[in-house]
Amino acid sequence: MIQHPYVTALSAILVVAVLSWLVSVVKKDVSFVDSLWSLFFLIAALVFAFDSPLLGLKGLLVLVLVVIWSLRLSVYITARNWGEPEDYRYQTIRANNEPGFAFKSLFIVFALQGVLAWLVALPLLPAIAVDAPLTVIDIFAVALWLVGFVFEAGGDYQLARFKSRKDSSGKVLDTGFWRYTRHPNYFGEFCMWWAFYCFAVTSGGWWSIVSPLLMSFLLLKVSGVAMLEKTISGRRPEYVDYVRRTNTFFPGPRREPAAIEETHS
Repeated sequence: MIQHPYVTALSAILVVAVLSWLVSVVKKDVSFVDSLWSLFFLIAALVFAFDSPLLGLKGLLVLVLVVIWSLRLSVYITARNWGEPEDYRYQTIRANNEPGFAFKSLFIVFALQGVLAWLVALPLLPAIAVDAPLTVIDIFAVALWLVGFVFEAGGDYQLARFKSRKDSSGKVLDTGFWRYTRHPNYFGEFCMWWAFYCFAVTSGGWWSIVSPLLMSFLLLKVSGVAMLEKTISGRRPEYVDYVRRTNTFFPGPRREPAAIEETHS
């Protein structure tokens, strides 16, 4: 029986998730699932590409964009976390799910992220597998993807440089992309996934809109902005003032102190 490529992609993702979970049990650290997140999408994209009888120009373009985004993000997160203890987010999850977290983490960490990635990867199926001509919307999608990639990669680079400074402890990065949005990396990922949806639309995949909507929800309300801002003020006292002056998500001009006081008067 021939299996649908979308189902095949889920199977491949879950195999990698289970193998990674086994490694995490030995290491007693589930943090490296963050390095796998973008690779789950690469796995899905490769499955769709290999299943396509004829990979067209647009499909190849989308595949290349996925490869660039996925590998860049995975390498960055791996380098950032190398030699560090388990991330505080997962330490909290571990403490809240003892006893038995080692087994539970298969489902609440690895399988959960794998399934979420599989759902978000939905637009890649029509965008890669359907041989459709390039359109003006696709050109817009490339531009939107580039904006997103620059914000995400640029924001990550600026943050890494800032954290490498000896005097950065307790301080807030408010220059570069971080001057215009408190979360340039998340905004960048938001742009890229709406770009992938645009590629899908021109291949007849308008129905895959659940993907960018789900990614937007995750970035804004679950694992992105909402989770980070719950804890960062306690770790960086200057963040309260930074919040008053800087847009949360979408980039915009900085609000100067005089304008803030006038707004609250």
